[in-house]
Amino acid sequence: MSTISRRKFLATSATVAGASTMTLPASAQPVGANERINIGLIGTGGRCRHLMPALAKVPNTRMIALCDVYEPNLELARRLAEANAATFRDYRDLLGRRDIHAVLIASPDHWHTPMTIDAMAAGKDVYVEKPLTHKMREGAEITAALAKHRRIVQIGTQQRSMPHIIRAKELINGGRIGTVHKVRMTWNRNSDRVRRGPQNVDPKRLDWKRFLGNAPMQDFDEYKFRNWRWFWDFGNGILTDLMVHWLDVAHWVLNVERCERAVSLGQFNTARDVWQTPDTIQTLLQYGNNLQMQFEGTFCNARGGAFIEFMGTEGSMYIDRGRFELIPEPRFPNRKPEEQNLNPTLPRGRDFYPNPDGELAHLQNWIDAIRNNRQPSAPISAGVSAAAAAHLGNEAYRNNRVAVMGK
Repeated sequence: MSTISRRKFLATSATVAGASTMTLPASAQPVGANERINIGLIGTGGRCRHLMPALAKVPNTRMIALCDVYEPNLELARRLAEANAATFRDYRDLLGRRDIHAVLIASPDHWHTPMTIDAMAAGKDVYVEKPLTHKMREGAEITAALAKHRRIVQIGTQQRSMPHIIRAKELINGGRIGTVHKVRMTWNRNSDRVRRGPQNVDPKRLDWKRFLGNAPMQDFDEYKFRNWRWFWDFGNGILTDLMVHWLDVAHWVLNVERCERAVSLGQFNTARDVWQTPDTIQTLLQYGNNLQMQFEGTFCNARGGAFIEFMGTEGSMYIDRGRFELIPEPRFPNRKPEEQNLNPTLPRGRDFYPNPDGELAHLQNWIDAIRNNRQPSAPISAGVSAAAAAHLGNEAYRNNRVAVMGK
């Protein structure tokens, strides 16, 4: 059994951020360790409120402003923020506050890029949930905005700040499993999210038009509002909601960023006539240097849960959010296995584990990057790369063909 203290994993997170070679401009002024960073939160639904208790543990930060299009979300978030936190319906009004140094964006996916670009233009540093982009073209748009405004932006793929995954990366990069030619990724669930029953949304307290944003105009639908991830106007299904987490780990560990081709098979087993995106999908991604990555995800069976496995010529590395296991190939009987299990009483492949607190580590990494004027562990380039591969996989599914990057 191995455990990691809060102090150790926050220190490790800061070390990873410091390894970045990108230099930020003098205009992005560092904030001293004892100075308080005022943060605004945009999109205060369930994911944001999951992050807020972790953010409250980051020293010398205050959550002083909240923005959401649905009043009950604001009311629930106010219980977790500063007692006198300001509330807004329009995020542009929040960005106009000069006393806000940084923002956390946890809106629906179709708002991630526009809000991040507007926040950078307003001089704010940003933590934005994954996926960074909702459409392929947004990758170029947000990259150009970063070059123009040069702010510190952290993508919410928190695995990059988890110490056991950092250690697994070191072992792989050190040659312990040989050359990796295949990566397996799985995120399986057995969920009742597909049910279209009452969603308890009060339309009188919701600004539906503002929620739609750049999406096509359409009538209010409470199921879409609650379950926007599974509708193309607002999200892109399993590949951008779940696969991007492990795909980002694979890109980071193997130092690759451009998926060349994708093939996908998707189907409806439990969400037919409810979701637009498939509830079951398998995707094969091809990269240069004889590297393939395979992903499977479903909502009708939870076998395996959530994990990534790097398959090398001399061994394999299994990783989930609470452990890693290095397994040598049988033809190398003298090689030693290695394991770090932070949650020995819990099953493999869970969505979340109590140890490590990945959200806290990742948020601390972001704040440390702001204070020290350096890139965080999951910069915009990583978010663009992971989302692009997921978009390519969806393109292959929707067009029933092999999708080629750039075509």
